Amino acid sequence: MACAADSIRGPFMLSARHRTDVLATNNLCIGLKSSVSYSVAQRWSSNCSSVTMRHATSHCPLIVGASARWRSNSKASSTKWALLLLSRDATCISDLDISSSADVISFCRKRGVGMVVVGPEAPLVAGLVNDLVKVGIPTFGPSSEAAALEGSKDFMKKLCDKYNIPTAKYRTFMDAVEAKQYVKHEGAPIVVKADGLAAGKGVVVAMTLDEAFEAIDSMLVDGSFGFAGSRVIIEEFLEGEEASFFALVDGENALPLESAQDHKRVGDGDVGPNTGSMGAYSPAPIVTDELKRIVMESIIIPTVKGMAAEGCKFVGLLYAGLMIEKKSGLPKLIEYNVRFGDPECQVLMMQLESDLAQVLLSACWGGLGNVSLTWSPEMAMVVVMASKGYPGSYKKGTVIKNLDRAEQASPSVKIFHAGTALDEDGNLVAVGGRVLGVTAKGKDIEEARARTYNAVDAVDWPEGFFRCDIGWRALRHKQVANYP
Repeated sequence: MACAADSIRGPFMLSARHRTDVLATNNLCIGLKSSVSYSVAQRWSSNCSSVTMRHATSHCPLIVGASARWRSNSKASSTKWALLLLSRDATCISDLDISSSADVISFCRKRGVGMVVVGPEAPLVAGLVNDLVKVGIPTFGPSSEAAALEGSKDFMKKLCDKYNIPTAKYRTFMDAVEAKQYVKHEGAPIVVKADGLAAGKGVVVAMTLDEAFEAIDSMLVDGSFGFAGSRVIIEEFLEGEEASFFALVDGENALPLESAQDHKRVGDGDVGPNTGSMGAYSPAPIVTDELKRIVMESIIIPTVKGMAAEGCKFVGLLYAGLMIEKKSGLPKLIEYNVRFGDPECQVLMMQLESDLAQVLLSACWGGLGNVSLTWSPEMAMVVVMASKGYPGSYKKGTVIKNLDRAEQASPSVKIFHAGTALDEDGNLVAVGGRVLGVTAKGKDIEEARARTYNAVDAVDWPEGFFRCDIGWRALRHKQVANYP
């Protein structure tokens, strides 16, 4: 099978060499912890120099954090910078064209940037990593060829077929009539997916034939997702519980991270259309230590080996969307993301206590074989506050107040900005669909949940909404476990 990827552009994050400044966009670059590394092929590269990063986010294309002297080998400082999002000493770099690899390379050279971390999927699929690595700038993230794991669901499915990675039965179509005939034969419920990148909205779980036909027409006939929907995947409906599993990969070694569970549907009770996620928590109780082992051995490692065999060696983060089947209790791969997902990234980073910069540099140089990570024993939860109308049309420019008060509502609260800006009067306003990620830690799911919703309740934003039942699966698992 051949490696291929679509061409799309987007933002990324940078880290400065020999200093603690951070250059970032509206995606996150943060830290992690685990204790086991799986060697796919025995190889070791020399130790990487330490780089400390702080995090910031903004509606601007790029922001730069002012200098601060924190010790990169300090556990306390590592945790401190991992939580410093939207720091007030960040400066927006608005005149850098991040869709131009040449401009990005020039910027990196002028600023002495020692590592680039590409956050969202679009620039990964577009080949920004290829261009940066070609000129010798260490970059965490897959090449455009390897990013096809997310950029094309058909590519991912073919890889699963070839390397015996468990996944749902499927067929790929470009013709609406043929796709509908297949759906009639298979019956409902059934899943219809746009092949390419669709910002988390290109998946329809059709409970009836009519819903499936409507999704097929929307993608193949009406072109609702443009080129991304010019080819569709028709996939069997899997019954079970979804979970997210993450692993850092250096091309040959895979290092597992914590698990998470998100809530894709827009409404309470998991109803309504799919979104990019309305909330998440970590770790996921359903992902036991035994299940982690199975996922690594049956899904992650075969993927890493298979990509290398196909000439698409993967370096970066593998984010596996899993279905833990109800009948067998075994995991099947639903899809891959090739970067930290939002909002799962927020809960992972709230738990991190290791120096992410050193870990990512190790991945860039093929040195994950000797790396271990450390995680907080606490649980973390994030509730997404979105603009009313999302994932459909929504009003922009609505004012958000009381964020400072919200962050002080409970211990261990952090509010991550996903779709905010400052208006001419200095007011914080919503400019996106999913706008805020209100996040907190606690000793268990109950405490993390209570702290998170206390903070949500303190936010003054009448034009926003959120789900009230984030974490219900974890609560159910605990209740079942405690049942006499």
